[in-house]
Amino acid sequence: MAFTHRAPSVTVARRRPRSVAGYAFVSGYAVLLIGLGAAPTVWALVLAFQKSTGSGFAGAGNFVQSFKDFRFLPAVEHTGLYLLIWLVSLVVLVVGLALVVHTRGKRTSTVLRFVYYLPGALAGAASVLVWLFVLDPAVSPISFLLHGFGWTSFNQVIAPEHLPYVFAIMAFWTGAGGWILVMYGALNNIPSELMEAARLDGASPWQLALRIKIPMIRKWIAYMVILAFATGSQLFVEPQLVSQASGGLINPTWSPNQLAYAYAFQLNNFNGASAISIDLLVLGLICAALIVVRTGLFEAS
Repeated sequence: MAFTHRAPSVTVARRRPRSVAGYAFVSGYAVLLIGLGAAPTVWALVLAFQKSTGSGFAGAGNFVQSFKDFRFLPAVEHTGLYLLIWLVSLVVLVVGLALVVHTRGKRTSTVLRFVYYLPGALAGAASVLVWLFVLDPAVSPISFLLHGFGWTSFNQVIAPEHLPYVFAIMAFWTGAGGWILVMYGALNNIPSELMEAARLDGASPWQLALRIKIPMIRKWIAYMVILAFATGSQLFVEPQLVSQASGGLINPTWSPNQLAYAYAFQLNNFNGASAISIDLLVLGLICAALIVVRTGLFEAS
């Protein structure tokens, strides 16, 4: 009986280089994720259950200490109100603006996407510095609007009761543009046959948006809320810079993240700071899990 030798399959031969290239691309992110994400989280977890003396198991002592701090609950309330305003405006306005872009003509849609994305170029501290200029009635380009509310000085604009709304506006200005583009891409993935069938059945633009488009991008909306909640609960740069610009008018421990910073670098209590950071991490994970379960984020469509 004669045996013939067959050359390796072309598919198998090509699969290895592609796999190696894929691992090479992922490796950089994996290293950064482990070094700047996972490892600090594990170390914070160790410190949170360790006594401040540097040795010994503290149990829940650091968590109880931070919870009893008179600054902790007000900081949580401030951030909670900010998150409520930020997330509601994000969902309503981002989805609404993405629907507007999706229904416009190609040229108009391109211009709108570019305009929406521009504020994202000023992220983080740079965006806050711009807003410090905008919120000062003496030099603001929208001073007429600020004067209309009866605000004639920077300190009046950033009064403590205004801060959740001010920070929500800053966050929306910085982050909404990118999410509008994400939602626009998700809307473009809706089968055109489905849209055409709905139009032939007499569906109005409002019915298309409410009954087809929004349900079809529901998982993307859930994904946006999870990431926005995680980012918003870590609020630090905005209140920190506004507090410095106001000359101490704003509480330097306005948010839990600022309180953790004060624990670490003013009180030299890294164990208490770690406990607060773990509180924020657990809160974010719980909210993410609830959203995933309720929306079926990882279920196959």
